[in-house]
This record gives sequence, C-alpha cells and structure tokens, in this order.
Amino acid sequence: MRTLILASTSKYRRELLARLALPFEAAAPGVDETPIAGEPPAERAARLATAKARSIRAADAVVIGSDQVASLDGAILRKPGASAAALRQLEAAQGKTVLFHTAVTVRDSAGGAEWSHVDHTSVRFGRLPTAALERYLAIDEPFDCAGSFKSEGLGVALFERIESTDPTALIGLPLIWLAATLRSAGFDPLAA
Repeated sequence: MRTLILASTSKYRRELLARLALPFEAAAPGVDETPIAGEPPAERAARLATAKARSIRAADAVVIGSDQVASLDGAILRKPGASAAALRQLEAAQGKTVLFHTAVTVRDSAGGAEWSHVDHTSVRFGRLPTAALERYLAIDEPFDCAGSFKSEGLGVALFERIESTDPTALIGLPLIWLAATLRSAGFDPLAA
C-alpha cells in the first residue's frame, strides 16, 4: 500500500486532512520560507506548497504540500505570535478585505506526477470597537493564524462576508480540490 504523507507540522492541516478519512502520516518539510522580494502572495504560496511537497523523500508515496499567504492592501500578513501584533492586524483590517491564497501541491513520488492548485478567498471585515477585538483575541487566541483569526471559531463574528469556492481553504487546506486530486492519485476517500 502506498503511503499518503502530509508535508506539514500544522495541526489545522492535519485536522482538515483527517476529514477525508484516509490514513496518512505527517512529516516536517525542510523548506526555507524566506520571502522573495517582489513576489506576489499567490505565487509565494504556490512556490512554497510545491517546495514542501518536493522536500519529503519517500519511495512510492503521495505527498501533499500546502501553504497559505494572506495579504492586506498588498502587504503580507504573517502569523502574529502574540496578542499585541494580532490586535494591530485586526485593527488594520477593519472595514477592509483580506485576501488569502491557499496553495496545495500533490506529488506522486513514484511516477513523478504533480498537481497544483491555488484557492483564493476574500474576507471582508466589519468595523468593531477595539474592546470587541480584544475580547475576541482573549477567547480564540489565534496567534498562530495568518490574519489573526480562526474562521472555524468565533472569528466569523469579525466578518461581513467570506467569498470562496472552498471554505476549508481559509482554514489552510482546500479539501474539495484535494479530494478530487487524491482520487486521481489513487487515494479515494469514498472507495469501498
């Protein structure tokens, strides 16, 4: 039996992939994520997803690499790490749209086939007082999330709308595209 490997240390991506009910292993990708000056956010996400998928050396495996880049007014939003940085991100996003580019690459190590996709999600933020943003951060603690929110949690209360072809992409892994692609690679979540 071929191995399915998720090239990620993200608990969010592991939880998402587990929804497909396929056995898989997770491995840390050895990828330098240093930004390239002038690289557009969608291209950066695609480059890193592919690099992560290619970084795992395994015979006869299907490897999934993924990366997400968020941007506001052209500037990349990183994981805030702490409450003060998260609050600054949320305050900057008030009344604006944050774009999320979630890339995924599936690589068949045996045959060399590779499939890639970038999902684009726009999140329109409402306007909330600072005290409400601080309460949100104290409850959800989204300090390891680009954009400083968890859409699968209370973060939805921050938004006016989300526009996407795949709601799981915003969390970090576009499962609609991934399920179809894994079927092509021999891993069918609905097979008997």
